[in-house]
Amino acid sequence: MRVCFLLCLLLGMIDATAADLSGTLRLSANGKPLRESEASEAIIYFRPQTPVLVAPAAEPITMTTRRKQFVPRVLAITAGSSVRFPNEDPILHNAFSTSPENAFDTGQYSRGDGRTELFSKPGLVRVYCNVHHSMFGFVLVLDTPFYTRADAAGRFRLDGLPEGDGELVVFHDRGAPLKQQVSVTKGSTIALDLDLNKRRVPAHSNKFGKPYARAHNAHY
Repeated sequence: MRVCFLLCLLLGMIDATAADLSGTLRLSANGKPLRESEASEAIIYFRPQTPVLVAPAAEPITMTTRRKQFVPRVLAITAGSSVRFPNEDPILHNAFSTSPENAFDTGQYSRGDGRTELFSKPGLVRVYCNVHHSMFGFVLVLDTPFYTRADAAGRFRLDGLPEGDGELVVFHDRGAPLKQQVSVTKGSTIALDLDLNKRRVPAHSNKFGKPYARAHNAHY
């Protein structure tokens, strides 16, 4: 009973010192506001000044190929987690990335569960399809457990943060990451603005470093 009491007391102390941060994200392109739903593709994460331990996900997280798209287009995971690439289309796909330290190649695969890939190093993994040039996605491998996705209205909330200083980062694939130093306490709020200036389909080569052939997709 004494151990249980001390454990409850400790958990209560941790909860009492936990901070939270909520806010809104507004997006624009060339100075013009974008529709709010664009914000749902943004990942917001917090890196405390004193790093904390990061645990990988217990089960693989999925990035599905559906209607010649990666769904979700942007996926956030913690380092050491795995991602599965199931195919829901009646055609072939070939997910791959040449991103340093997290490169992979599923090979061509038809409808089914697809392959599972392990991402052990923090960083941005650019994912493409070797069959379809217009397919692209991003796996954001994080070294922090404090991350969330903005909703369709641009609202977000991060709970259970360690109180104090740290770096808040907003990632959207069509803009440069927005980084801001913040000090979080209980009930912290913030308003963020991010300008998007990158093309929708990023320029890229196939997995062999060659341009995509014009008629390459004709039979798929």
